Amino acid sequence: MEIGAVNPEMNTASTITIKGILSLLVQNVDENNGRRLISLGMGDPSAYSCFHTTRATQQAVVDSLQSEKFNGYAPTSGLPQTRRSIAEYLSRDLPYKLTSDDVFVTSGCTQAIDVALMMLARPGANILLPRPGFPIYELCSAFRNLEVRHFNLLPQQGWEVDLDAIETLADKNTVALVIINPGNPCGNVYSYQHLKKIAEMAEKLGILVIADEVYGHLAFGSKPFVPMAVFGSTVPVLTLGSLSKRWIVPGWRLGWFVTGDPSGMFKNPKAIERIKKYFDILGGPATFIQAAVPQILESTDEVFFKKTINILKQTSEICCRKIKEVPCITCTHKPEGSMAMMVRLNMELLEDISDDIDFCFKLAKEESLIILPGTAVGLKNWLRITFAVDPSFLEEGLGRLKSFCERHTLGL
Repeated sequence: MEIGAVNPEMNTASTITIKGILSLLVQNVDENNGRRLISLGMGDPSAYSCFHTTRATQQAVVDSLQSEKFNGYAPTSGLPQTRRSIAEYLSRDLPYKLTSDDVFVTSGCTQAIDVALMMLARPGANILLPRPGFPIYELCSAFRNLEVRHFNLLPQQGWEVDLDAIETLADKNTVALVIINPGNPCGNVYSYQHLKKIAEMAEKLGILVIADEVYGHLAFGSKPFVPMAVFGSTVPVLTLGSLSKRWIVPGWRLGWFVTGDPSGMFKNPKAIERIKKYFDILGGPATFIQAAVPQILESTDEVFFKKTINILKQTSEICCRKIKEVPCITCTHKPEGSMAMMVRLNMELLEDISDDIDFCFKLAKEESLIILPGTAVGLKNWLRITFAVDPSFLEEGLGRLKSFCERHTLGL
């Protein structure tokens, strides 16, 4: 049997991945132009010294490894002390206490996404996903035979959820809606009031909320980060998160899948048993990485978090300032969090550029600059720019973007 025959329903849109497109763009770079490659496409700032994690975080892993206590298998749901420390960490911002039984340790947030969709999948089911969004949700849904229905995020309203669209899209077969906060790819941060409206809408429709909070606490605008699980008494919330972004260790692959359901609306024994059985076939993070988590969560200095926030605020402002100088690109909303933002291509001003994908491939070839086309995250003729980059690289990269646009803009 051919591999493609496993699920013939999978179309091109559902099989797009950010890493796949970025790899193709890198292959299109002209290696003979003598310029260093600058990537504003991937949300991994760990390559830059200004974004390195703390020595205490690294030492926690060293201590765990050198103890020689964690070379064996961990329980499939995660080490008990790891689950307990994650529950305590997340409970700091909630009006109720999570327990270790609410927490499952995953290989990064990507595996947590897969677990959530596996658990919800059933014949005829559909899931509501944001557009623009994170394409791994579409890919996982395709593998699980979950029908995807998209609701728009509204750029003129700070990329808020179109709640009217959700009510229209949902039916008796809708199992959940996904929100990403702080937002990837948009750089938005949702207010308490907006999250409350989302929770009330989900309650009305009888569906749960999957809250992707991999960028949790990375908020530098006027609105603080509010976890969706604050509204767990209104609607069951599955919180997905990781160490990757806040601690700047994406390669450590330490994530979590957490049930925020203090009223017990979701926690029927069959559902929990299904989750546990699925974890029996998954490979979780390395045991010694898990064992380091309690020390990491307890000992990380607030100074480190504030430094990261300040750099992201600085680089986001550089991005907005430099984009204003580019004739064919518009920033509709100043980022308030996460590590990326969406900007709109004014296609009517461009010559010999057919769409956002053509734009990004020509940009890579001519300028050795990688930017993600909006099509990859569900929004054609937009671009996603990652600003979690050393400021000097960002300044140079956006200067190259300006030069490229000036060469390809009508009348310039």
